[in-house]
Amino acid sequence: MTNFADLGLAETLLRALSEEGYTTPTPIQAKAIPDLLKGRDLLGIAQTGTGKTAAFALPIIQRLLDEPLNHSSATARVLVMAPTRELVAQIAESFRTYGRHARIRVAVIVGGVGHGPQVQAMARGVDVLVATPGRLLDHMAGGTVKLSGTQIVVLDEADHMLDLGFIVPIRKIVARLPKHRQSLFFSATMPREIATLAGEMLTDPVEVTVTPVATTAERVAQSVYLVDTKAKRDLLVELLGSKDFSRTIVFTRTKRGADKVAQHLAASGITAAAIHGNKSQGARQKALAEFKDGRTGVLVATDIAARGIDVDQVSHVVNFELPDVAESYVHRIGRTARAGHEGTAISFCDNEERHLLRQIEKLTRQVLPITDRRSAQGKADENKAPAPKPPQRGSGRPHQGQKQGERSSGNGFRPRTPQGDKRNAGGPNRERREQRSR
Repeated sequence: MTNFADLGLAETLLRALSEEGYTTPTPIQAKAIPDLLKGRDLLGIAQTGTGKTAAFALPIIQRLLDEPLNHSSATARVLVMAPTRELVAQIAESFRTYGRHARIRVAVIVGGVGHGPQVQAMARGVDVLVATPGRLLDHMAGGTVKLSGTQIVVLDEADHMLDLGFIVPIRKIVARLPKHRQSLFFSATMPREIATLAGEMLTDPVEVTVTPVATTAERVAQSVYLVDTKAKRDLLVELLGSKDFSRTIVFTRTKRGADKVAQHLAASGITAAAIHGNKSQGARQKALAEFKDGRTGVLVATDIAARGIDVDQVSHVVNFELPDVAESYVHRIGRTARAGHEGTAISFCDNEERHLLRQIEKLTRQVLPITDRRSAQGKADENKAPAPKPPQRGSGRPHQGQKQGERSSGNGFRPRTPQGDKRNAGGPNRERREQRSR
Protein backbone atom coordinates (compact mmCIF):
# COMPACT_ATOMS: atom_id res chain seq x y z
CA MET A 1 0.00 0.00 0.00
CA THR A 2 1.48 3.34 -1.03
CA ASN A 3 -1.28 5.75 0.04
CA PHE A 4 -4.46 5.87 2.10
CA ALA A 5 -6.68 5.75 -0.98
CA ASP A 6 -5.41 2.20 -1.63
CA LEU A 7 -6.82 1.08 1.72
CA GLY A 8 -10.42 1.64 0.64
CA LEU A 9 -11.19 4.50 3.02
CA ALA A 10 -14.15 6.81 2.41
CA GLU A 11 -13.72 10.17 0.71
CA THR A 12 -14.60 12.03 3.92
CA LEU A 13 -11.71 10.33 5.70
CA LEU A 14 -9.28 10.88 2.83
CA ARG A 15 -10.19 14.57 2.84
CA ALA A 16 -9.48 14.88 6.57
CA LEU A 17 -6.17 13.05 6.18
CA SER A 18 -5.18 15.33 3.32
CA GLU A 19 -5.99 18.39 5.41
CA GLU A 20 -3.65 17.05 8.11
CA GLY A 21 -0.91 16.44 5.54
CA TYR A 22 -1.06 12.63 5.73
CA THR A 23 -0.79 10.72 2.46
CA THR A 24 1.20 7.56 3.21
CA PRO A 25 0.10 5.03 5.85
CA THR A 26 2.56 3.77 8.44
CA PRO A 27 3.27 0.00 8.54
CA ILE A 28 0.74 -0.69 11.28
CA GLN A 29 -1.92 1.31 9.42
CA ALA A 30 -1.26 -0.51 6.16
CA LYS A 31 -1.41 -3.89 7.91
CA ALA A 32 -4.34 -3.30 10.26
CA ILE A 33 -6.87 -1.14 8.40
CA PRO A 34 -7.93 -3.66 5.70
CA ASP A 35 -8.70 -6.39 8.26
CA LEU A 36 -10.41 -3.99 10.65
CA LEU A 37 -12.67 -2.80 7.83
CA LYS A 38 -13.74 -6.45 7.47
CA GLY A 39 -14.73 -6.57 11.14
CA ARG A 40 -11.86 -8.80 12.32
CA ASP A 41 -10.55 -8.75 15.87
CA LEU A 42 -6.96 -7.55 16.14
CA LEU A 43 -3.97 -7.99 18.43
CA GLY A 44 -1.48 -5.20 17.79
CA ILE A 45 2.02 -5.25 19.27
CA ALA A 46 3.25 -1.73 18.68
CA GLN A 47 5.10 1.00 20.48
CA THR A 48 3.74 4.52 20.70
CA GLY A 49 4.68 6.75 17.81
CA THR A 50 3.91 4.07 15.19
CA GLY A 51 0.59 5.58 14.12
CA LYS A 52 -1.57 3.01 15.88
CA THR A 53 -4.26 5.50 16.93
CA ALA A 54 -5.07 6.24 13.29
CA ALA A 55 -4.77 2.51 12.58
CA PHE A 56 -7.90 1.86 14.63
CA ALA A 57 -9.64 5.27 14.47
CA LEU A 58 -9.88 5.41 10.66
CA PRO A 59 -11.55 2.00 10.10
CA ILE A 60 -13.83 2.56 13.09
CA ILE A 61 -15.07 5.87 11.68
CA GLN A 62 -15.57 4.19 8.31
CA ARG A 63 -17.69 1.46 9.90
CA LEU A 64 -19.77 4.12 11.68
CA LEU A 65 -20.35 5.81 8.32
CA ASP A 66 -21.27 2.54 6.61
CA GLU A 67 -23.71 1.51 9.35
CA PRO A 68 -25.53 4.66 10.58
CA LEU A 69 -27.75 4.15 13.61
CA ASN A 70 -29.85 6.37 15.84
CA HIS A 71 -28.31 7.16 19.21
CA SER A 72 -29.87 5.98 22.46
CA SER A 73 -29.41 7.73 25.78
CA ALA A 74 -26.18 6.86 27.66
CA THR A 75 -24.99 4.46 24.98
CA ALA A 76 -21.80 4.34 22.91
CA ARG A 77 -21.35 2.40 19.70
CA VAL A 78 -17.58 2.35 20.21
CA LEU A 79 -15.67 2.14 23.51
CA VAL A 80 -11.96 2.97 23.67
CA MET A 81 -10.18 2.43 26.99
CA ALA A 82 -6.80 4.00 27.76
CA PRO A 83 -4.76 4.23 30.97
CA THR A 84 -4.25 7.98 31.43
CA ARG A 85 -6.23 11.19 31.07
CA GLU A 86 -3.69 12.59 28.62
CA LEU A 87 -3.89 9.56 26.34
CA VAL A 88 -7.70 9.57 26.51
CA ALA A 89 -7.77 13.24 25.47
CA GLN A 90 -5.38 12.64 22.58
CA ILE A 91 -7.30 9.63 21.27
CA ALA A 92 -10.55 11.61 21.41
CA GLU A 93 -8.87 14.48 19.57
CA SER A 94 -7.72 12.05 16.86
CA PHE A 95 -11.28 10.76 16.37
CA ARG A 96 -12.57 14.32 16.08
CA THR A 97 -9.79 15.26 13.64
CA TYR A 98 -10.22 12.28 11.33
CA GLY A 99 -14.00 12.37 11.64
CA ARG A 100 -14.45 16.11 11.18
CA HIS A 101 -16.43 15.55 7.96
CA ALA A 102 -18.33 12.54 9.31
CA ARG A 103 -20.27 14.34 12.07
CA ILE A 104 -19.53 11.73 14.70
CA ARG A 105 -20.18 12.30 18.39
CA VAL A 106 -17.16 11.76 20.65
CA ALA A 107 -17.23 11.88 24.46
CA VAL A 108 -14.50 11.61 27.09
CA ILE A 109 -14.80 10.11 30.57
CA VAL A 110 -11.85 10.46 32.96
CA GLY A 111 -11.21 10.98 36.65
CA GLY A 112 -10.05 14.20 38.23
CA VAL A 113 -12.93 16.29 36.88
CA GLY A 114 -16.63 16.63 37.70
CA HIS A 115 -19.21 14.02 36.67
CA GLY A 116 -21.78 16.57 35.49
CA PRO A 117 -20.39 17.48 32.05
CA GLN A 118 -19.65 13.80 31.36
CA VAL A 119 -23.23 12.82 32.21
CA GLN A 120 -24.51 15.55 29.91
CA ALA A 121 -22.23 14.41 27.09
CA MET A 122 -23.60 10.88 27.36
CA ALA A 123 -27.25 11.88 27.75
CA ARG A 124 -28.04 11.76 24.00
CA GLY A 125 -25.73 8.83 23.32
CA VAL A 126 -22.46 8.99 21.39
CA ASP A 127 -20.66 7.25 18.58
CA VAL A 128 -17.29 7.01 20.32
CA LEU A 129 -16.60 6.99 24.06
CA VAL A 130 -12.96 7.25 25.17
CA ALA A 131 -12.46 6.55 28.87
CA THR A 132 -10.21 5.51 31.72
CA PRO A 133 -11.48 2.33 33.41
CA GLY A 134 -11.99 3.63 36.96
CA ARG A 135 -14.26 6.55 36.14
CA LEU A 136 -16.06 4.50 33.48
CA LEU A 137 -17.04 1.96 36.15
CA ASP A 138 -18.44 4.82 38.26
CA HIS A 139 -20.69 5.90 35.39
CA MET A 140 -21.76 2.34 34.66
CA ALA A 141 -22.72 1.85 38.32
CA GLY A 142 -24.75 5.06 38.19
CA GLY A 143 -26.52 4.11 34.96
CA THR A 144 -25.12 7.08 33.05
CA VAL A 145 -23.19 4.80 30.68
CA LYS A 146 -24.70 1.68 29.14
CA LEU A 147 -22.60 -0.72 27.08
CA SER A 148 -25.30 -3.16 25.96
CA GLY A 149 -25.26 -1.69 22.45
CA THR A 150 -21.51 -1.28 22.06
CA GLN A 151 -20.30 -2.83 18.81
CA ILE A 152 -16.55 -2.17 18.92
CA VAL A 153 -14.18 -2.09 21.90
CA VAL A 154 -10.55 -0.95 21.84
CA LEU A 155 -8.07 -1.52 24.66
CA ASP A 156 -5.02 0.70 24.15
CA GLU A 157 -1.70 0.53 26.04
CA ALA A 158 -2.79 -2.68 27.75
CA ASP A 159 0.57 -3.28 29.43
CA HIS A 160 0.43 0.18 30.99
CA MET A 161 -3.05 -0.70 32.26
CA LEU A 162 -1.40 -3.65 34.01
CA ASP A 163 1.22 -1.40 35.60
CA LEU A 164 -1.49 0.91 36.95
CA GLY A 165 -3.60 -1.90 38.41
CA PHE A 166 -6.50 -1.62 35.97
CA ILE A 167 -6.81 -5.27 34.93
CA VAL A 168 -9.60 -6.15 37.38
CA PRO A 169 -11.69 -3.07 36.42
CA ILE A 170 -11.17 -3.90 32.73
CA ARG A 171 -12.46 -7.43 33.26
CA LYS A 172 -15.56 -6.02 34.96
CA ILE A 173 -16.18 -3.69 32.03
CA VAL A 174 -15.59 -6.36 29.38
CA ALA A 175 -18.06 -8.65 31.17
CA ARG A 176 -20.80 -6.05 30.52
CA LEU A 177 -20.10 -5.83 26.78
CA PRO A 178 -22.08 -7.80 24.19
CA LYS A 179 -20.55 -11.17 23.31
CA HIS A 180 -20.81 -10.41 19.61
CA ARG A 181 -18.54 -7.44 19.04
CA GLN A 182 -15.32 -6.42 17.34
CA SER A 183 -12.40 -6.23 19.78
CA LEU A 184 -9.06 -4.49 19.25
CA PHE A 185 -6.18 -4.97 21.67
CA PHE A 186 -2.94 -2.95 21.60
CA SER A 187 0.12 -3.35 23.78
CA ALA A 188 3.80 -2.48 23.44
CA THR A 189 4.85 -5.53 25.47
CA MET A 190 3.17 -8.84 26.26
CA PRO A 191 3.61 -10.00 29.86
CA ARG A 192 1.73 -13.15 30.78
CA GLU A 193 -1.27 -11.48 32.41
CA ILE A 194 -1.76 -9.24 29.38
CA ALA A 195 -1.56 -12.28 27.10
CA THR A 196 -4.28 -13.91 29.22
CA LEU A 197 -6.48 -10.83 29.00
CA ALA A 198 -6.02 -10.70 25.22
CA GLY A 199 -7.10 -14.32 25.00
CA GLU A 200 -10.26 -13.54 26.93
CA MET A 201 -11.20 -10.55 24.77
CA LEU A 202 -10.29 -11.63 21.23
CA THR A 203 -11.83 -14.13 18.84
CA ASP A 204 -9.65 -15.45 16.00
CA PRO A 205 -7.69 -12.20 15.88
CA VAL A 206 -5.37 -10.89 13.21
CA GLU A 207 -1.93 -10.37 14.75
CA VAL A 208 0.03 -7.29 13.71
CA THR A 209 3.54 -6.66 15.01
CA VAL A 210 5.33 -3.64 13.59
CA THR A 211 8.20 -3.35 16.07
CA PRO A 212 9.84 -6.19 18.03
CA VAL A 213 8.76 -6.22 21.66
CA ALA A 214 10.81 -3.90 23.91
CA THR A 215 13.10 -2.53 21.23
CA THR A 216 14.01 1.15 21.10
CA ALA A 217 13.30 3.55 18.30
CA GLU A 218 15.95 3.34 15.59
CA ARG A 219 16.00 7.09 15.03
CA VAL A 220 16.78 7.91 18.67
CA ALA A 221 20.43 8.67 19.47
CA GLN A 222 20.90 7.28 22.99
CA SER A 223 23.63 8.01 25.53
CA VAL A 224 24.32 7.93 29.27
CA TYR A 225 25.99 10.32 31.70
CA LEU A 226 27.45 8.77 34.84
CA VAL A 227 26.92 11.51 37.39
CA ASP A 228 26.75 12.02 41.16
CA THR A 229 23.19 12.20 42.46
CA LYS A 230 23.59 15.73 43.79
CA ALA A 231 25.08 16.95 40.51
CA LYS A 232 22.19 15.87 38.31
CA ARG A 233 20.27 19.15 38.46
CA ASP A 234 23.31 21.25 37.52
CA LEU A 235 24.14 18.89 34.65
CA LEU A 236 20.56 19.17 33.41
CA VAL A 237 20.75 22.98 33.45
CA GLU A 238 24.07 22.79 31.59
CA LEU A 239 22.65 20.57 28.85
CA LEU A 240 19.48 22.60 28.46
CA GLY A 241 21.62 25.65 27.82
CA SER A 242 22.31 24.30 24.34
CA LYS A 243 20.08 25.58 21.52
CA ASP A 244 19.78 21.99 20.29
CA PHE A 245 17.41 21.29 23.19
CA SER A 246 14.45 22.97 21.50
CA ARG A 247 11.67 20.89 23.09
CA THR A 248 12.61 18.56 25.92
CA ILE A 249 10.81 16.08 28.18
CA VAL A 250 12.56 15.23 31.46
CA PHE A 251 11.46 12.07 33.29
CA THR A 252 11.69 11.54 37.05
CA ARG A 253 10.59 8.60 39.18
CA THR A 254 8.43 10.51 41.66
CA LYS A 255 5.90 13.32 41.64
CA ARG A 256 7.83 15.23 44.28
CA GLY A 257 11.01 14.81 42.26
CA ALA A 258 9.29 16.21 39.16
CA ASP A 259 8.17 19.29 41.06
CA LYS A 260 11.65 19.86 42.50
CA VAL A 261 13.34 19.54 39.10
CA ALA A 262 10.84 21.94 37.50
CA GLN A 263 11.37 24.44 40.33
CA HIS A 264 15.16 24.21 39.98
CA LEU A 265 14.94 24.80 36.23
CA ALA A 266 12.65 27.80 36.72
CA ALA A 267 15.07 29.24 39.28
CA SER A 268 17.80 28.82 36.67
CA GLY A 269 15.86 30.85 34.10
CA ILE A 270 14.53 27.88 32.09
CA THR A 271 10.79 27.73 31.36
CA ALA A 272 9.57 24.40 32.70
CA ALA A 273 6.39 22.77 33.97
CA ALA A 274 5.74 19.53 35.84
CA ILE A 275 3.03 17.04 34.95
CA HIS A 276 2.03 14.07 37.11
CA GLY A 277 -0.87 12.37 38.83
CA ASN A 278 -1.20 14.86 41.69
CA LYS A 279 -1.81 17.75 39.30
CA SER A 280 -5.40 18.68 38.54
CA GLN A 281 -6.74 17.89 35.10
CA GLY A 282 -6.80 21.59 34.27
CA ALA A 283 -3.17 22.06 35.34
CA ARG A 284 -2.06 19.06 33.30
CA GLN A 285 -3.89 20.22 30.20
CA LYS A 286 -2.47 23.72 30.60
CA ALA A 287 1.09 22.39 30.96
CA LEU A 288 0.71 20.19 27.88
CA ALA A 289 -0.83 22.99 25.82
CA GLU A 290 1.99 25.40 26.70
CA PHE A 291 4.56 22.72 25.90
CA LYS A 292 2.94 22.01 22.55
CA ASP A 293 2.80 25.65 21.47
CA GLY A 294 6.34 26.40 22.61
CA ARG A 295 5.60 28.67 25.57
CA THR A 296 7.22 26.05 27.82
CA GLY A 297 10.48 24.55 26.60
CA VAL A 298 10.80 21.74 29.15
CA LEU A 299 8.14 19.37 30.47
CA VAL A 300 9.08 17.38 33.59
CA ALA A 301 7.00 14.21 33.88
CA THR A 302 6.60 10.98 35.80
CA ASP A 303 6.03 7.63 34.10
CA ILE A 304 2.25 8.04 34.29
CA ALA A 305 2.70 10.49 31.41
CA ALA A 306 5.30 8.46 29.52
CA ARG A 307 2.73 7.03 27.11
CA GLY A 308 0.21 9.83 27.32
CA ILE A 309 2.27 12.60 25.77
CA ASP A 310 1.90 12.87 22.00
CA VAL A 311 3.78 16.00 20.96
CA ASP A 312 5.48 16.37 17.61
CA GLN A 313 9.12 17.38 17.25
CA VAL A 314 10.31 16.65 20.78
CA SER A 315 14.06 17.07 20.27
CA HIS A 316 15.27 15.45 23.48
CA VAL A 317 14.19 13.11 26.24
CA VAL A 318 16.23 13.22 29.44
CA ASN A 319 15.94 10.45 32.00
CA PHE A 320 16.82 12.44 35.11
CA GLU A 321 16.40 9.16 36.98
CA LEU A 322 16.39 5.72 35.38
CA PRO A 323 13.05 3.88 35.64
CA ASP A 324 12.67 0.95 38.04
CA VAL A 325 11.17 -1.16 35.25
CA ALA A 326 13.35 -1.41 32.16
CA GLU A 327 10.41 -1.44 29.73
CA SER A 328 9.51 2.08 30.87
CA TYR A 329 12.77 3.27 29.32
CA VAL A 330 11.47 2.22 25.90
CA HIS A 331 8.24 4.13 26.39
CA ARG A 332 9.98 7.21 27.76
CA ILE A 333 12.36 7.63 24.84
CA GLY A 334 9.48 6.94 22.46
CA ARG A 335 8.35 10.53 23.12
CA THR A 336 11.02 11.69 20.65
CA ALA A 337 11.74 10.65 17.05
CA ARG A 338 8.03 10.54 16.22
CA ALA A 339 6.40 10.86 12.81
CA GLY A 340 9.65 10.20 10.95
CA HIS A 341 11.75 12.73 12.87
CA GLU A 342 15.02 11.99 14.64
CA GLY A 343 15.60 12.55 18.35
CA THR A 344 18.00 12.22 21.24
CA ALA A 345 17.62 10.41 24.56
CA ILE A 346 20.06 11.14 27.40
CA SER A 347 20.03 9.24 30.68
CA PHE A 348 21.57 10.28 33.98
CA CYS A 349 22.87 7.37 36.02
CA ASP A 350 24.29 7.56 39.54
CA ASN A 351 26.09 4.73 41.30
CA GLU A 352 22.91 3.34 42.83
CA GLU A 353 21.28 3.12 39.38
CA ARG A 354 23.98 1.10 37.63
CA HIS A 355 21.93 -2.10 37.99
CA LEU A 356 19.00 -0.34 36.30
CA LEU A 357 21.26 0.64 33.41
CA ARG A 358 22.34 -2.99 33.02
CA GLN A 359 18.70 -4.09 32.91
CA ILE A 360 17.94 -1.51 30.19
CA GLU A 361 20.90 -2.60 28.09
CA LYS A 362 19.91 -6.25 28.47
CA LEU A 363 16.32 -5.57 27.47
CA THR A 364 17.20 -3.38 24.48
CA ARG A 365 20.13 -5.57 23.43
CA GLN A 366 22.59 -2.73 23.18
CA VAL A 367 25.48 -1.11 25.03
CA LEU A 368 24.84 2.60 25.46
CA PRO A 369 27.73 5.07 25.05
CA ILE A 370 28.79 6.54 28.40
CA THR A 371 30.26 9.88 29.45
CA ASP A 372 31.66 9.82 32.99
CA ARG A 373 30.95 13.10 34.82
CA ARG A 374 31.30 11.76 38.35
CA SER A 375 33.49 13.38 40.92
CA ALA A 376 36.60 11.63 42.19
CA GLN A 377 34.65 10.64 45.29
CA GLY A 378 31.81 9.33 43.16
CA LYS A 379 34.17 7.10 41.21
CA ALA A 380 35.72 5.87 44.45
CA ASP A 381 32.29 5.08 45.88
CA GLU A 382 31.17 3.08 42.83
CA ASN A 383 31.71 -0.30 44.46
CA LYS A 384 30.04 0.80 47.69
CA ALA A 385 26.57 1.18 46.19
CA PRO A 386 23.93 -0.95 48.02
CA ALA A 387 22.66 -4.15 46.48
CA PRO A 388 19.67 -3.47 44.20
CA LYS A 389 16.15 -4.49 45.09
CA PRO A 390 14.23 -6.49 42.48
CA PRO A 391 11.96 -4.24 40.38
CA GLN A 392 8.26 -4.27 41.19
CA ARG A 393 5.61 -4.25 38.49
CA GLY A 394 1.99 -3.33 38.85
CA SER A 395 1.12 -6.95 38.04
CA GLY A 396 1.99 -8.07 41.59
CA ARG A 397 3.50 -11.49 42.24
CA PRO A 398 4.85 -13.59 39.34
CA HIS A 399 2.61 -16.36 38.13
CA GLN A 400 3.43 -19.90 39.12
CA GLY A 401 6.43 -21.05 37.15
CA GLN A 402 7.31 -17.50 36.11
CA LYS A 403 10.38 -15.73 37.44
CA GLN A 404 10.21 -12.14 38.66
CA GLY A 405 10.35 -9.82 35.64
CA GLU A 406 9.96 -12.65 33.13
CA ARG A 407 8.23 -11.69 29.90
CA SER A 408 6.09 -14.00 27.84
CA SER A 409 6.31 -14.00 24.07
CA GLY A 410 4.10 -11.86 21.87
CA ASN A 411 2.18 -14.97 20.79
CA GLY A 412 1.58 -16.33 24.28
CA PHE A 413 -2.18 -15.88 24.42
CA ARG A 414 -5.25 -17.98 23.77
CA PRO A 415 -8.05 -16.16 21.93
CA ARG A 416 -11.57 -16.72 23.18
CA THR A 417 -13.66 -19.05 21.09
CA PRO A 418 -16.47 -17.68 18.91
CA GLN A 419 -18.88 -19.18 21.43
CA GLY A 420 -17.41 -16.96 24.16
CA ASP A 421 -15.37 -19.42 26.25
CA LYS A 422 -15.27 -17.93 29.75
CA ARG A 423 -12.71 -20.21 31.41
CA ASN A 424 -10.50 -17.25 32.26
CA ALA A 425 -13.19 -14.61 32.58
CA GLY A 426 -12.96 -14.51 36.37
CA GLY A 427 -9.36 -13.38 36.24
CA PRO A 428 -7.05 -13.48 39.25
CA ASN A 429 -8.60 -13.76 42.68
CA ARG A 430 -6.62 -10.84 44.02
CA GLU A 431 -8.19 -7.37 43.83
CA ARG A 432 -6.24 -4.19 43.30
CA ARG A 433 -7.19 -0.77 44.50
CA GLU A 434 -8.66 1.11 41.55
CA GLN A 435 -6.72 4.21 40.65
CA ARG A 436 -9.58 6.42 39.56
CA SER A 437 -7.53 9.56 39.76
CA ARG A 438 -5.40 8.46 36.78
